[in-house]
Amino acid sequence: MTVLDIRDLHVSVDADGGAKEILRGIDLTIESGQTHAIMGPNGSGKSTLAYSVAGHPKYEVTSGTVTLDGADVLDMTVDERARAGLFLAMQYPVEVPGVSVSNFLRTAVTAVQGEAPKLRTWMKDMKQAMAELKVDPEFAARNVNEGFSGGERKRHEILQLELLKPAIAILDETDSGLDVDALKVVSEGVNRVREQGTGVLLITHTTRLLRLIPADHVHVVVEGRIVASGGPELAEAIDADGYEQFAEAAAAVR
Repeated sequence: MTVLDIRDLHVSVDADGGAKEILRGIDLTIESGQTHAIMGPNGSGKSTLAYSVAGHPKYEVTSGTVTLDGADVLDMTVDERARAGLFLAMQYPVEVPGVSVSNFLRTAVTAVQGEAPKLRTWMKDMKQAMAELKVDPEFAARNVNEGFSGGERKRHEILQLELLKPAIAILDETDSGLDVDALKVVSEGVNRVREQGTGVLLITHTTRLLRLIPADHVHVVVEGRIVASGGPELAEAIDADGYEQFAEAAAAVR
């Protein structure tokens, strides 16, 4: 069993006039096979948590720890974090001109696994994953995210997820910009890797994603702190009454 453990995490970013603290003491533990949802209003620090764990240089961890099976994640380079079993699906995936989807994916798998998959096996696995995500086979020859629609970018992220099979997957607003049909296909892909034992951290500010990807644990982040935790019923309370109900709890921990 793999365990991602985040303890008292404080993170700042450079802003006009100096550093601005975004995360103010996050505690969170995610185990293999578990699905945790991080919810909260815009600007609460949800994406900052994702990028900090993944190692984005924009975010400075000022105190706290992040460990993966006891190993210090914060001491790892970005590629070392990926090889250790961490995966990040970004809210806004970037374009990689001149690199085909097929080459990108095979290179990523090679980097994470330490050796290139056999070509025949690789083509079979990639075609199967693309078929399950209802991706046109010609997609493999296109440049990564170049000219992709929002739905195509998200399907490409989930295609990576299914082929890399990480221990822990962090999905930053995977539902952003998706229509109903694309959201269903993407959610089915996430559910497949969940069933295979991947621990999932879903970051979202609405509940529609959780209707398709059930969360075992739901956490509410306001102003850089987790102010409430619970089960699926917490997401239902947010859907009914919004985030204003947590304002008092947020004020109490300032």
